[in-house]
Amino acid sequence: MKLQKKISREIYNQCELCPRRCGIDRTKQHGFCGMGALITAAKADLHKWEEPCISYKNGAGTVFFSGCGLHCVFCQNNVISNENYGASLTNEKLADVFLALQNRGADNIELVTPTHFIPDIIEALDKVKHRLTIPIVYNSGGYELKETIDSLDGYIDVYLPDLKYYSSEISARYSSAPDYFRYASEAIIAMTEQAGELKWNSDGGLIKGTIIRHLVLPSCRHDSIRIMEWIAENTTTDEVLVSIMNQYTPFDHIPEEYPELRRRVTKMEYNSVVKRAAELGLNGFTQEKSSASEKYVPDFDLKGIE
Repeated sequence: MKLQKKISREIYNQCELCPRRCGIDRTKQHGFCGMGALITAAKADLHKWEEPCISYKNGAGTVFFSGCGLHCVFCQNNVISNENYGASLTNEKLADVFLALQNRGADNIELVTPTHFIPDIIEALDKVKHRLTIPIVYNSGGYELKETIDSLDGYIDVYLPDLKYYSSEISARYSSAPDYFRYASEAIIAMTEQAGELKWNSDGGLIKGTIIRHLVLPSCRHDSIRIMEWIAENTTTDEVLVSIMNQYTPFDHIPEEYPELRRRVTKMEYNSVVKRAAELGLNGFTQEKSSASEKYVPDFDLKGIE
């Protein structure tokens, strides 16, 4: 019998849920993620714009949590990740949100940027897991501690992590995280081992496994190609799909000191990454250029939360 160490809410008193290990007492002040000890979220709704095997019928039952441990300067969800917009709710209310999404026909329960609320998410799932008949999807920026991922064993069916950067220089510049790849690569290996081989239901929905997302950034195609090579070297197509995203959008909130981010990704940049992934035999998804649009950013209106 495999035993796991469950993370309790006591960790909020000296938070070390993510690689920042800021050690802040989140019951009294906000951590690096921008959040205190109360669950905060900005929307819970059916989301139809995920990968085809995640949003395959009615849409993913997506809960967008506020705050983030990365604070990428180009984040498309800036209003909740960097500006911390959202409303507070208890883990009892969160459990009700999960059931409400299932009752609306959600293809799964998708937890977006959930790391800094894991103790409460686990408690909420414990309250209703016996009533949930759809998969639980963990959608994160990839910047995770292996021990945090280990604590989720038995709770998560599908992992949907980003693998944003290979270069420590790039991750330091855009996310103030020079150690991003070291932690993300270790966490993703833990995710794939935990989730196991890819499994689908009769409707083509993914119910077990891992999808690694990668957003191609302007002037970073060589870094993207190195990421594709790492995925090919360290995972198998039986357990991992790769989603190469073409949706980078140069939003107005990007600071002026990042002029290289103030343009869209070129066709050559994106296609060179896709070509290398195909050469490596990776399976998964690509995106049309039209996905690089502000219209695909959710309207964070607290729907399903209040």
